[in-house]
This record gives sequence, structure tokens and C-alpha cells, in this order.
Amino acid sequence: MNILVIGSGAREHTLVWKLSQSAKADKIYAIPGNPGMASLAECVPEISITDNDSMVKFAKENNVELAVVGPEVPLTNGAVDAFNAAGIKAFGPVQAAAEIEGSKAFSKGLMKKYNIPTAKYEVFTDAAAAKEYIKAEGAPIVIKADGLAAGKGVIVAMTLDEALGAIDEIMGDGAFGNAGSRVVVEEFMDGEEVSVLCFTDGKTIIPMVPSQDHKRVNDNDQGPNTGGMGAYAPAPVGTPELLAETQKLILEPTIKAMEKEGRLYKGCLYAGLMVTDGKPRVVEFNARFGDPETQVVLPLLESDLVDVMLSCIDGTLAETEVKWSKGAAVCVVMAAGGYPKSYNKGDEITGLKEAEAGGNIVFHAGTSEKDGHIYTNGGRVLGVVAKADGIKEAVDSAYASVDKIHFKAAHFRHDIAHWALERLKK
Repeated sequence: MNILVIGSGAREHTLVWKLSQSAKADKIYAIPGNPGMASLAECVPEISITDNDSMVKFAKENNVELAVVGPEVPLTNGAVDAFNAAGIKAFGPVQAAAEIEGSKAFSKGLMKKYNIPTAKYEVFTDAAAAKEYIKAEGAPIVIKADGLAAGKGVIVAMTLDEALGAIDEIMGDGAFGNAGSRVVVEEFMDGEEVSVLCFTDGKTIIPMVPSQDHKRVNDNDQGPNTGGMGAYAPAPVGTPELLAETQKLILEPTIKAMEKEGRLYKGCLYAGLMVTDGKPRVVEFNARFGDPETQVVLPLLESDLVDVMLSCIDGTLAETEVKWSKGAAVCVVMAAGGYPKSYNKGDEITGLKEAEAGGNIVFHAGTSEKDGHIYTNGGRVLGVVAKADGIKEAVDSAYASVDKIHFKAAHFRHDIAHWALERLKK
């Protein structure tokens, strides 16, 4: 069958890479795609991921039978609804279901209504009221822009001044545009984070291998939040006991709640969890594969991804076996100098072939190509991924590949998987 992947980041490169391994994949297209996936998919850069009509028209003209929508923006813009209306199978939640990520206020309200464990919170549209609440609650405290902010709309304020400044930044200065016209102020949860991505057909939920993202830009979890500076899987904090509790208290109730609300959820549900004293609570839900978690989870998937996605769409996930390989995978994100703030574009990247020579994979996150040369074209530029028998071996292998890649002012964290490595020492 012909498959269309929507998106241009490392997540979509990973999806193309995994889908291309299926015997059912005849031809893969990507809108807009990126240079890294160009050897596996025909990239269509002239179509915007927010132009549903043009994407559907292209899919029809090219006999696409499966559309896979990667990023949150087209999902919340109704891309899946548009493909469905045209009779094209699409993997991902419909617009009404994607609101679980599109609005943090909706997501928190859903959890409150259905007793799904999460942090205490309040929602504000008035900056003065938000500040009064923060003064009453004290710090540390978490301030979140309600809407989509490319993974950067969350400020973990450790002091009162920082928290009040976050309200000014989000609501006064419009740091995240319209996404910050409403804010969610949340109790600070201390513990260890884990990402549990799941396949679901709206009834059955099959969790993927637990992973862990590294949100802060600098080593030792310092500096501002980013879209993610690296990840690894499986995360040791995601024990069988924790996953069983997550399934019972969070995943199943959430899917049932969405159905009760008339928002049947199909696709990938991402549950970002905080584990405190062995108990999981929801930090956030995303309506799609995580980035960079996808880059470490899908290399461990043994099953045919096309089959799994079709079973989610068709409502037959309960009859589908989803197998995972043993071992571990690690992703180190190489970013442009200055990221997550202003950064330069157009710097040439060298060493990509050398980095992949030993079997590791370099997924492109923000790159461009001209005359056979690859250049930086985003904040997060590359995701360097290694798979090995254990976390330590995968970490060492990934960093060995990172050392072979060069571009001006490149920066990356040097401590990816430190939580797991510390556990292994005990």
C-alpha cells in the first residue's frame, strides 16, 4: 500500500524508517518530510501540514491508503477528520479527541471529573488572579500555557519571583502567543518522570516500552525546558508493577472517559507521568508519539507497525500481538547553538555517514539540503540513536556517534540516561 506521513521532524523520520520495514509498504510519501528521510520516502515540501484540503487531494491523487499524522498541530487542526471524510484510513485521534493535548485546561478538567491521578491545579484567564493564587500557594509551582507551545509552554518555577515572572512572560508578553491567553497553575510534583506511549483503538490499550525524556536543555536537568534533549528506553522506573497500576488507574480510565465525552480516542496516546513514592500521576497527555521518545521506542518494536496502526484504526487491536525486542535504545539530541532561544540556521553538518557506519541511526529533526550537503534548519537538529543489549552500552555507542558529527555551535547534553545509570550503580 501507499503510505503518507505528515510532518518533518525526527519523530516523523523515525515513523518513516519503521513503516518502510513493513512488507505492506509499497511507496511512502512525506508532507513536507526532511532530507534524512528522502532515501525512504518521497518528500512533498510544497504542501503545508495545516492545509487539510491539499493533503487530502495529494493522498487521493497518489492512491494513499494509510495516512499517519505525526505532529500535534495538524491533529488539533482536524487532519484525521479530513482524511476520514475522504475515505482514507488515518492513524491519529480526530480533532475532538486531540483536544486532550490541544488544551491543558480540558485535559485537567477531564482528569478531575473522572478521578485520574494528577496534580492539583487552577485555570486562569486573568493575570492578576493567577498571581494572587500563586502567592497563596507559594513555590515551587508550575505554570503552563493552555494551548500548544511546541513542548516549551511549561515553566517550573522554584521561587515566587520566578513564578510571578512566568505569568508576566506568558500572559503579559505573549511568549507563546495565543497558547498563553489562558494558563494552568499546578502543584509542583517531585519525583522521577516516565513517558508511557500507548497504541489504542478506543477500547483496547497496549502500552509501549516505557521511556524517559530529558526536557531541560543543560546537564543535570538545568536550564529552560525544551522539546526534549534526548531519551532512552526502557526506563527502569517503569517497572511491571508501575505499568500495571498506570494501566488500571490512568490509561484505561482516560480512554473510557474520552469515549463517554463523545471523543472516541484512536491512535497513540502519550501519558507523561511523575512517579512519587512508587505512585504514578499524570503530568500531561499528548495526542501523538513523543519526540524524542519515538526515536528510542520504535527501534525496539518487533511487530509490523503498519499492522498495528491498521488495527488501531479498524478497532481490532485486541486481536493484534505487539512484540518488543530485548535490549535498550538511547537518543542524544544535537541542537543548534542558542536553542531553545534564538539560534542560527544554515550551518553545514559533517560526519553523518561516519556516525551511522557502525549501525547507529541519525534521525533528522531540523535540517535542509542543498547540492548534496546537509545544513542546520531548526533548534533541535539531529537525534543520534543507538541500540544495544543494555543502557550503558547504548549510551556509549550513541555518544561515540555524536562525536563524529560536527556543525557550528552544536550543543547536546552529556548525561542522557543518567537516571537509569544511577539506578544500575545501586
